[in-house]
Amino acid sequence: MLKLGQSHYDSIRQHGEETYPHECCGVLMGSVERDTRIVTSVARAGNTRTDSPQNRYSIDPKELVRIQREGRERNEEIIGFYHSHPDHPARWSQTDLEEAHWFGCSYVITSVEKSKTVTTNSFELTGTDESDKKLVDETVSIV
Repeated sequence: MLKLGQSHYDSIRQHGEETYPHECCGVLMGSVERDTRIVTSVARAGNTRTDSPQNRYSIDPKELVRIQREGRERNEEIIGFYHSHPDHPARWSQTDLEEAHWFGCSYVITSVEKSKTVTTNSFELTGTDESDKKLVDETVSIV
């Protein structure tokens, strides 16, 4: 389960609208209690993908390290990632699965159609390695 505040939820959706027609991306920071990932902050990241930013995203590794370091200073850890799907459903694609490598993390996808967010879903990356990984529907609780 993913638990996040209304302001975090709104921030993710707004980011998708601002970057439309390109994909937005960012990092979910927080903690894990039992099987629940609790978001305490959302870090926007730049989409460094230049070949097809309208349907792919990439976060610069240096930016990811900076976000992780700043989070640790606040006693937060990376608990997930988010990105948008411009003019496509908020469902994971085969590319999303292939490029997901943080097991046990949440992967939030928000659908943006004609500059407006429509649906936001979350998926947990399960498995132990690349051969058995899956993105599984995850319950989202907005508090």
